[in-house]
Amino acid sequence: MALPGSGLIRFGRRAPAADRPVDSPIASEILAAMATAVIVIDPEGRVVDVNSACESLFNLSRNQIVGRPIVEAIGHPLTTMPNDAPFAAYDIDIFLPGRRRMKVDLMVGPVPDRMGWRVVSIHGHARGPFVARSSEREGGTRTAVAAAAMLAHEIKNPLSAVRGAAQLLESCVDDDSRELTRLIREEVDRVAGLIDRMQGFTDTRPIEMRPQNIHAILGHARAVALKGFAEGRLIREVYDPSLPAVLGHRDSLIQILINLLKNAAEAMSGEPGAITLTTAYRHGVSMRRADDDARQPLPIEVCVIDEGPGAPEEIEGHLFDPFVTTKRAGSGLGLALVEKLVSDQGGIIEYAREGSPTRTVFRLLLPRARVTA
Repeated sequence: MALPGSGLIRFGRRAPAADRPVDSPIASEILAAMATAVIVIDPEGRVVDVNSACESLFNLSRNQIVGRPIVEAIGHPLTTMPNDAPFAAYDIDIFLPGRRRMKVDLMVGPVPDRMGWRVVSIHGHARGPFVARSSEREGGTRTAVAAAAMLAHEIKNPLSAVRGAAQLLESCVDDDSRELTRLIREEVDRVAGLIDRMQGFTDTRPIEMRPQNIHAILGHARAVALKGFAEGRLIREVYDPSLPAVLGHRDSLIQILINLLKNAAEAMSGEPGAITLTTAYRHGVSMRRADDDARQPLPIEVCVIDEGPGAPEEIEGHLFDPFVTTKRAGSGLGLALVEKLVSDQGGIIEYAREGSPTRTVFRLLLPRARVTA
């Protein structure tokens, strides 16, 4: 419907042709096609209309958004701002439905001849925390690749010699000294294991991507978890059964999910609660491909959700950087390796604290497989 006297029309409706050239786009069509989320609010601060990009951003339909107070929709009280002049707010945190935090720029403008009516556009720095840190994380991963290659070459071979020498000494020393040789062997094995994990960063060969049934892969990873590190823990499955095949590398996807499940189980160690696996189809997310300027849609969403306390705020922005960990015995390579494996497959991974009560969400966004005739 049109707002009387304002000239503003619902985004999805077509205006009368009047003097418009045949087949030329009209304002409503342009707004509906915009990648920027746009919201119309009335003088009471309630949402009266949104475009398609806003529906994708909120993960809600138009009918679910319209009628909400703007403060409830984005966690920001725009009604306290001037309503008769344009204004902008930069680098602010808003809270989308589900308590998803996002850093954005807000542009707000009054509707001509309609006192109190405003149009709000939301310019997100990223969808979730991933892209906002993409350059930092890519730089950190490149550094880790170089460090891993150097350490594997310079340290692993001498370690084998040290372990062999400790074994020889163990056969010809007394019991007290044997304890020391065993300590040497155990520490050598521990460092060698760390080097093995770091070598995962050094493999830059392209991986073979094929259509995969993501639910079969999730089922395999879940079974591995329940037989080992998550034994006795409830792992819920909330899947979209109509999801198309994902384009990916099976072994890498299994490794990613096992690492995330292990991280979730450790985050909830000693605490009650469940781990939840979800899948969904999401529109509007894409990533630029490395080989050209085209953008790769990433509509397949896979989430690993736990009820643990989440990461300390001071390291939230660095969770996927190498050597960052809150675990006393952790190496800080698990999530960094997950990020590399996801990136190798053209996807992205996000960390967020969402919901009420708040839960930890690791969200994978992956490409779908193309349907061939």
